[in-house]
Amino acid sequence: MRDDRYGSDVLSPAFPGASRGRRPVSRPVPAEAGLVVEDVGTGWVGAVVRVEKSGGMHLVVLEDRRGRTRSFPLGAGFWVEGQPVELTAPVTSRAPVAPSRTASGSVAVHGARARVARGSRIWVEGRHDAELVEKVWGDDLRVEGVVVEMLDGVDHLAERLAGFEPDPERRVGVLVDHLVPGSKEQRLADEALRTVAPGTVLVLGHPYVDVWQAVRAERLGLARWPVIERGTEWKRGILRELGWPADSQEDVARAWKRILGTVRDYKDLDPALLGRVEELIDFVTA
Repeated sequence: MRDDRYGSDVLSPAFPGASRGRRPVSRPVPAEAGLVVEDVGTGWVGAVVRVEKSGGMHLVVLEDRRGRTRSFPLGAGFWVEGQPVELTAPVTSRAPVAPSRTASGSVAVHGARARVARGSRIWVEGRHDAELVEKVWGDDLRVEGVVVEMLDGVDHLAERLAGFEPDPERRVGVLVDHLVPGSKEQRLADEALRTVAPGTVLVLGHPYVDVWQAVRAERLGLARWPVIERGTEWKRGILRELGWPADSQEDVARAWKRILGTVRDYKDLDPALLGRVEELIDFVTA
């Protein structure tokens, strides 16, 4: 005799959920992932993997214990725990879910107003540096009340510091391009630091000729950033190597917008920049 775990007569009073003389009524159940169901017509038992639309109809995909999958039309004709059910599309919230992390990887603070700006500042060399810092660290900086300002080149650093007059309550963190031993940038930074009180200014930098290189080359489909010969304007040289328009400043601006658009969060930047910016933020907010 065949073993029938559901009984031989689904209309009998002994059948779960049945009453005398009444056909069991299917109740609607959302097809949530992981729900174990049986298709009555085929006897296929499996866990819900997903609900998808195909050929103008909604299908529920079930995976059995051997890892095999099979699709069935969403609706009636299923059992769940011995009861007839009508599978419905899972309920999804239309309200946007606030991200738990900022683009920099910090814990997001939801509902907080931007803090009144501190006296301390972070200075960067140019517009592209400022836009990259804003895209990745903007949320953090607003919570901390830190303003990022442009230097328009490290050549003006000593002059800007003299006008700002930093002190322990009004510190300055400076991000410099191509800050490597023996470089012009390193010499100018050293000269500027000799004019201020210790502990009021922190100058950090990355080894790149330009902040463009801080964006991972993979984001542009490259194995690495091209090497440009000395004496060639670096950005124009890069654009020519990439086969992008390079004749005007507008071409440079459009190229940077394209590069910046590939940056989603801190993982798309090189650690040599990440660590320096984080250190500067810590310095001016201490």
